[in-house]
Amino acid sequence: MASTEQAFLGVEDSFSGRKWQARPVDDALATAHARALNAPDLMGRILAGRNVAPDAVEDFLNPTLKALFPDPSSFADMDAACEAVLDALLAKRCIGIFADYDVDGGTSAATLTRYFRHWGVEPNLYVPDRLTEGYGPSPEAFKRMKDAGAELVITVDCGAAAVEALEAADDIGLDIVVLDHHLMQSKPPPALAVVNPNRPDCESGCGHLAAAGVVFVMVAGLNRLARARGVSPEGGLPDQREWLDLCALGTLCDMAPLRGVNRAFVNQGLRILQQQANIGLQALAQVAGIEAPRSVYHATFMLGPRLNAGGRIGDPWLATKLLACEDRKEAIALAERLHALNEARKGMEADILGQAKIMAEQHLETNPDAGVIVVGAEGWHPGVIGIVAGRLKEAFHRPAIVIGWGDSLGPVAKGSGRSIEGVNLGDLIAQASREGVILSGGGHAMAAGLSLMPDQLDGFRAFMERHTAEKVQERAEARILVLDGVLSPSAANRDLLELLDRTGPHGADSPEPIFAMANLQPVNARRVGADHLSFEILGEDGSKLRAIAFRSADNTLGENVFAGNRVNLAGKLKADEWRGGRAVQFEVIDGALSQD
Repeated sequence: MASTEQAFLGVEDSFSGRKWQARPVDDALATAHARALNAPDLMGRILAGRNVAPDAVEDFLNPTLKALFPDPSSFADMDAACEAVLDALLAKRCIGIFADYDVDGGTSAATLTRYFRHWGVEPNLYVPDRLTEGYGPSPEAFKRMKDAGAELVITVDCGAAAVEALEAADDIGLDIVVLDHHLMQSKPPPALAVVNPNRPDCESGCGHLAAAGVVFVMVAGLNRLARARGVSPEGGLPDQREWLDLCALGTLCDMAPLRGVNRAFVNQGLRILQQQANIGLQALAQVAGIEAPRSVYHATFMLGPRLNAGGRIGDPWLATKLLACEDRKEAIALAERLHALNEARKGMEADILGQAKIMAEQHLETNPDAGVIVVGAEGWHPGVIGIVAGRLKEAFHRPAIVIGWGDSLGPVAKGSGRSIEGVNLGDLIAQASREGVILSGGGHAMAAGLSLMPDQLDGFRAFMERHTAEKVQERAEARILVLDGVLSPSAANRDLLELLDRTGPHGADSPEPIFAMANLQPVNARRVGADHLSFEILGEDGSKLRAIAFRSADNTLGENVFAGNRVNLAGKLKADEWRGGRAVQFEVIDGALSQD
């Protein structure tokens, strides 16, 4: 999208420094969608704006596993993986599961654990410590698992690039099956099977799956193979649909694109989540204050951060244990520990973010055209620097890298970065590693990590600024807020909200509709919680609508709302949960002074 396009409502520089633009839409396609569905023009425009083809509308609006579920055998090595795992289950071999410490890894491990229990096998779980072991399997970890009795280890959400570790496992006679989804650039490492829809020779077309999705497909493959062999556990083969809540959580929290079967995973998984059959998730919802988790918001912003908290700053095993737990008392204890860790994480994050913003602002004062933010300090915890990097990226509309070291964190500094479209952060950091600017690093285009000595920080910042200096257009496009249309407060009613809900689930690659409201008078503003803002907005026709703006009480948006200045606002239409869910409110994400 070119940043030279006309600004929506004339907003060139909003309170958050963004330019508003209308989402490009094929008008003919939008009209065709509306007519085919016998729906309002707005529905047609939303579908067209998300590039939904005419023959894909039904699966987009009503995604089902029956229509969208892939053939497990279309995945490279999937048949070999299912053979190896089913053989191990039938022989009652000791199976280990090596899981990443995030939600995707935890939900994947919990799904396998629950499946194996139906076969009378309790797997040995292993989750690495973020600080002492880092991401992915190591030779030492595999040796510990073998020494503990594991004969077959399944890695979930990791392992596809762990060549050294898998070679070491081969040397000690430990069988490995890899279930991963991260990008692979070379041939698979040595293992019984490497199942990864993003390996170069995989023809499944399912590269958009999170690890939780890959595991869900494998469980289907295991059931199919068991039926073909005429074997089953006592009580029959399990119905894996019971674990769609885990699959949906992993998919959403890993920000996997909500297209294809991922839409079905999330759409049907949220229904399972609401039933609260999983004791661990039921306990977590209880401590989080959620009566019945049923939405993308509940999964992504309420449950997800708590599940991640153990891997970020505490015990990395907690989330997997909770998700696989079947004892109510144990579940409550685990959930309360995760909740407490999440509260501590939020405090750390706020402290580091405040310091990091000051550093970034000071640096931009002397170098306003810097193509990247690179900040670091002693004592910044590696478990939260990735979140802070994401906040900085949103605040300054350019890639951001946050680095921490010292105290109990060790002498080597750890960094985490988040990028914008058009700036491949993983490649740049890998280049810095090859040239000796840092110790090591790499990752994906949009997210990457690195290790360096603290005295390398200035040189690394100079390297990154030099290699992003020409990304002017990319930075301009990063500050664009794309809008789906304009609404008046009077049009924001339950009927419209239900129409918009039909286009869900919303998330990565399927954004929730964002609308502008023009020339509004904010009234009755008050602070809610630490820094949220609640107020009402009056339209030009006198209509009134409740509004909420998160983390905005102390920024420019909050200042203008408290002052009662006439504003244009951008945001999303939401159910007002505090008033029974029947009323609607406007969740404000940006604003600008009205020019009328």
